[in-house]
Amino acid sequence: MRIFDPHAHMTSRTTDDYEAMYASGVRALVEPAFWLGQPRTSVGSFIDYFNSLLGWERFRSGQFGIRHHCTIGLNPKEANDEALAREVIDVLPRFLGKDGVVAVGEIGFDAMTAAEEWAMQAQLELAVEYELPVLVHTPHRDKAHGTLKTIEMVLASGLKPEFVVIDHNNELTVKDVLDSGCWAGFSIYPGTKMDEHRMVRVAQEHGLERVLVNSACDWGVSDPLKVRKTADRMAEAGFSEDDIDRLVWRNPVDFFAQSGQLILDDIESPDLTATFEGSGVLRGER
Repeated sequence: MRIFDPHAHMTSRTTDDYEAMYASGVRALVEPAFWLGQPRTSVGSFIDYFNSLLGWERFRSGQFGIRHHCTIGLNPKEANDEALAREVIDVLPRFLGKDGVVAVGEIGFDAMTAAEEWAMQAQLELAVEYELPVLVHTPHRDKAHGTLKTIEMVLASGLKPEFVVIDHNNELTVKDVLDSGCWAGFSIYPGTKMDEHRMVRVAQEHGLERVLVNSACDWGVSDPLKVRKTADRMAEAGFSEDDIDRLVWRNPVDFFAQSGQLILDDIESPDLTATFEGSGVLRGER
C-alpha cells in the first residue's frame, strides 16, 4: 500500500517515526507550517523555521525514503500578535515560489478574532497571486461557525474552491465543506478530532470525492500511522483496494499537484550516511 500523508508536522517527530511511517507504506507527505508550542517573538524565528522546512526536514525525510513537501504560511494562533504577523506576511513571498512548496498554509481561524481574519485574507490574496492551493485550519472551538466563515472568505477571495482544503473536519462540518466545492480534510487522532472508525462512517455516507485523511502528527498526543490505520479499517469495512488507494494516495496527489511543485519520483536508495550542511541523523562513528 502506498500512502501520502497530506498533513504531518514532522519537525516534532523522531527518526523512529519516519522509519515506522515508511514501513506502513508512507512514501510522500506534506508538512504544513504551524505553531511551535510557544509564541515566536521575531520575524527571524519564522524565517529560520521556514528554511528548516525547505532544507533540513526535506533532507531528513528523504533519508528514510519519504518525499517531503511543505506549505508556508502564518498559523492563525500567531496572527494575534498583529505587528509581528504583518512582518511575517511581508516575508512569505520569498518562500512561496520555492521548490516543494505546494500550498499556502496552514491559515485560518483559532479564536475567531479580527486579527486572524485579516491574516487569513492577506494570505488568500497571496495564494491567488502565486497560483497556489491553500490549506485551512478550522478552529477547535466553535468549529461550525468558523468553518462557515472560512467558506465565505474562500468563495469571496477569487480562488477556485477546488484549490482549497479545509482541514480538521468532523461529522458536523463535512457537508458544508463539500457542498462549497472545497476539499474536506480529516485529521485522525487517538483521542480528539476524528478517529479511524468515525472516518469510515463519514466515507460511507459522503463518499471519497475531494476528501483527504491525515495524521496531523505534532508535539501533542498523536499518531503518525493513523492514515494507514484508517486504510486498514476501511478494508475491514468492505472498501475496495481502489477506493483506499484513491483516498490515501490519488486524492492528495490530485490536490497538491495543482501547485505544479509536487515531486513524486521514488527515492531509490535512502542513505542514512548522507549529510546536510555537515549534519546527519547518525551519531558516532560511521
